Amino acid sequence: MKKLIVYLAACSLFICVLISCKKDNYDPPKIQLTGQLLYNGDSVYVEYGQVSFQLHQHGYSTPAPIEETFNQNGTLSMLLFPGDYKLVIPDGQGPFLWKHTAAGTPDTLDVDLTQNTSIEIPVTPYYMIRNLQITNNGSSVTAHFALEKIITGENARDVDAVALYINKTQFVSQTDDGKIAGASETAIADPGNIALSVAIPSITPAQNYVFARVGVKISGVEDMLYSKVVKINF
Repeated sequence: MKKLIVYLAACSLFICVLISCKKDNYDPPKIQLTGQLLYNGDSVYVEYGQVSFQLHQHGYSTPAPIEETFNQNGTLSMLLFPGDYKLVIPDGQGPFLWKHTAAGTPDTLDVDLTQNTSIEIPVTPYYMIRNLQITNNGSSVTAHFALEKIITGENARDVDAVALYINKTQFVSQTDDGKIAGASETAIADPGNIALSVAIPSITPAQNYVFARVGVKISGVEDMLYSKVVKINF
């Protein structure tokens, strides 16, 4: 009897090992999905890791969506299994409006993933930063730009402030880690002609360049709108 029990236990253990190995031997996701936030063909830039989106996969046993965030240049990049997905940007995310259904819920963007795929993600920003020029004189960085108001009517928003940030790395934003210096302005006399300057602080260890971008704080909107990041040598 003891031998039979030992034999059955060994068989059970062997079966468990086989099942475990089978589970562990699934191929990882290999299909790359890339995308870009766009308004009429122009990139929309945001803060790194702050604007989230969701991917829902049709027919998948777990109803919970995949949740990720956009890169600061408004792109996404991820590896997925093949399948039919729906991309949605939840309400309250981003310095823009996402399309809605007739029922007033966030609409979805269909993604048929059978091979490496790049998608355009159309959004309508409250404003766009235009005619950006960022220069330096060796001791300070200056930005000249204009603001174009995109959303008008009942959904229009005012601008609380504009800002210029510089950082020693390419990740630039309003956060403490995202800047080594910054300057802002709340009284915008002419949205078509805005100028901001910020002194370049001492950097340790020393380097002869910084990265800069401008940001726009929109009234009642948590996420700031940003320009592209520009490398400034001095």
